[in-house]
Amino acid sequence: MSAAVAIVGAGVGGLTAALSLARRGFDVDIVEQAAALTEVGAGLQLSPNASRILSELGLLEALEVAWTEPDAIALVDGRSLRSLARVASGRFARDRWRAPYGVLHRASLQKILIAAVTAEPRCRLHLGHRIDGDAEQATATITGRAPALIIGADGIWSRLRGAVPGAGTVQFSGNVAWRMTVTRAAAAGVLQADRVTAFLGPRAHLVAYPLREIDGFNLVAIIEGKETDSVWVGRDSEDRRRDYLAAFSGWSTGLQTLLKNADAPTYWPLCTVTDGAWQDGRKTVLIGDAAHAMTPFAAQGAAMAIEDAHELAACLAGSSDIVGALRAFEAKRRPRIAQVRRRAAFNRFAYHARGPFRLGRDIVLSMKSPEALAADLDWLYGYGAPEH
Repeated sequence: MSAAVAIVGAGVGGLTAALSLARRGFDVDIVEQAAALTEVGAGLQLSPNASRILSELGLLEALEVAWTEPDAIALVDGRSLRSLARVASGRFARDRWRAPYGVLHRASLQKILIAAVTAEPRCRLHLGHRIDGDAEQATATITGRAPALIIGADGIWSRLRGAVPGAGTVQFSGNVAWRMTVTRAAAAGVLQADRVTAFLGPRAHLVAYPLREIDGFNLVAIIEGKETDSVWVGRDSEDRRRDYLAAFSGWSTGLQTLLKNADAPTYWPLCTVTDGAWQDGRKTVLIGDAAHAMTPFAAQGAAMAIEDAHELAACLAGSSDIVGALRAFEAKRRPRIAQVRRRAAFNRFAYHARGPFRLGRDIVLSMKSPEALAADLDWLYGYGAPEH
């Protein structure tokens, strides 16, 4: 197949799809409702299954300038600060999974992708255009050419999802994420800059990792929360902040102080998309959060969008039949997404365990060697590696 493709949404998934398709000979139009591309959020983890694809697109050198490759991924008890488990990363990740594990500011990845798309002659970026009503007609009007395929990469609140009969629906996960950054000085003696650390506790956990761009740390505190409205991100209020700090009562004093003094945290009600159709059997397909948004307990949201983009481009390039290519894409991706969802659900249970379940978790982790812990991640991080 060689034809024009329209992508709705210029986030990580949409831009990766544009590059992946352009490198396979497709002409691509990316339609984005924002007048300027500014990324919300803070930090992002790029595990080897995602960084491998970005490397194949020629982006590794730019990523290495912006990111940090942590030496380890550690699980730590948030109350006692006792180490529970540790998986080597850094050089170990490159050797074992044939690709690096990096952490960086989400805006840095966005800038790298935008620069690559802008430099790609087969890609055209159309900012400030909102898709309402008939997406096929709207994209043709905006881009000046009728697309053979429309890709919905417009996130969890996707408008394109309405064009796919039987698509999933958005639902609240029962958890709220608080995102913030802290300076290296504020985190001194509390956080370690050479690792990604997940601090675990009853009903809550905290993930911390360094961000080179701010000479500090990204923090994501996830707690059990109440269902709110559909606002994706909001500033804190006194009531919400009390709930969030109460979830960490009894934790290490250093961590409590860090969370209490963090400047301008934002809250994110964590929503998912239920299982449903990803494509209309004709010429519209959803990828990333638009198709299958999941909880962040496996840190794979962006990675799954990147994988989707890569696999969709491969299926389209290998077929002259769009409908057949979309079926092949869905058949390949659904088992993978289901497996990652199960891992996220397992992590949610394990991270927030209490009582006897917490004790059992700690015993099991203490019995596993670093090699065994790494082997448990081969299916996830080794996806797409030469030997797989």
